[in-house]
Amino acid sequence: MSSLEASNLFNVKGKVVLVTGGSRGVGKMIATGFVKNGATVYISSRSSSDCSSTSKELNALGPGKCIPIPADLQKISEVDKLVGELATKEKVLHVLVNNAGAAWGDGIDDYPDTAFTKLLTLNLQRVFSLTQKCLPLLRAAAEAGGKSDGAYIDPARIINIGSVEGLGVPDHETYAYSASKAALHHLSRHLGGRLGWEGINSNTVACGPFESKMMAHTLQTMGDVIKAAIPSGRIGTPEDIAGTALFLSSRAGSYINGATITLDGGHLVGMPSAKL
Repeated sequence: MSSLEASNLFNVKGKVVLVTGGSRGVGKMIATGFVKNGATVYISSRSSSDCSSTSKELNALGPGKCIPIPADLQKISEVDKLVGELATKEKVLHVLVNNAGAAWGDGIDDYPDTAFTKLLTLNLQRVFSLTQKCLPLLRAAAEAGGKSDGAYIDPARIINIGSVEGLGVPDHETYAYSASKAALHHLSRHLGGRLGWEGINSNTVACGPFESKMMAHTLQTMGDVIKAAIPSGRIGTPEDIAGTALFLSSRAGSYINGATITLDGGHLVGMPSAKL
């Protein structure tokens, strides 16, 4: 079979994947895509019940499987616990999806100091903490994939879920969120430059609006306005984000490292004059 056939180019069957914040929203969309394509997916979130119910739902879909490991990633001790439990079950980690995050909107005069502490910790610092502690498993996955002419045949992948609000200045007051996502994009590039030599690619997906708990109120109150500002005329679907993650994790995406992929239907580049 030719290596250019879709069954080879986009194959993730048998890969081991960790998705943080994987029990709902964008994380669940990504986890579902991997499970449906035959991967073994570990999901983590603060809620044990959410993790359990999502894993049961995804296991019913197959052909891959989903295993819950609840963890509150605000706490470094929980990061250690998560990686420790994963390491007892797996010898390698092919794909780490850093998706867990939080948002906070408030007026500039009332914006609390605690918002920056919470969001910079979860959206940025813990991405580094978890990645750092997963390095032995990621390195093992890269080595298991083998080398050809000194290059890693199947690198391990880090996929960081960023935001278009970290690329352009948002028109609403989400100061800590947008700042944390802009920093995450840069951290991802830094990781790609350092870890690419070891067969670990790091990339970011800067998401526009998707159906999620974080976006629920905004879409309910301003959904039509948001859609009208997107050249594609819609918000993101599970297929959009899952397909992007699968691409980055497969042979088709193995040469991509240090990139920020904007997944927003053209929202950032859409000019009002183009609709006149």
